[in-house]
Amino acid sequence: MKYKTHTEEFIEEFYNRLEILTTEHLDFKTISLKLGIYVFYWPDKSQALFLKESAYIFLNEQLTHQQLWQDFCHELAHVLLHTGNQSHMSPLFREYQENKANHFMYHACVPSFMLDEIEPGNLTVEYVQQQFNVEYDFAFKRLKQYIRREHLC
Repeated sequence: MKYKTHTEEFIEEFYNRLEILTTEHLDFKTISLKLGIYVFYWPDKSQALFLKESAYIFLNEQLTHQQLWQDFCHELAHVLLHTGNQSHMSPLFREYQENKANHFMYHACVPSFMLDEIEPGNLTVEYVQQQFNVEYDFAFKRLKQYIRREHLC
């Protein structure tokens, strides 16, 4: 049996609960609707905000569709995993949350359980970029992570 990291297990269980089972289902509008997260576009940097019991994700309106998906997944990590106002946190704890959100983003945008279904010969940067709707550099880094993990197991 293949070993999975906590993040890989979390993402797979999370997406299965939401019935996000294929790359065609990986869409921030669908995910936000299923979770009841309000998404808005604005001219500032993307961020997640909380007001009472509701979560809001503000995405920079200047981003490409690929960048919107990537930013959404980063902000989704804050919604799912973090609490508090970062402006009131110590710089080290804020950095920890940002690193954790970035790690989550790579796995949420390009889930390992979906990569597992791809024929090894098709695991190219271009294929991952196209199938998961991410930027080339993003696909390159995520594929490198995935391949490195596969060789460690």
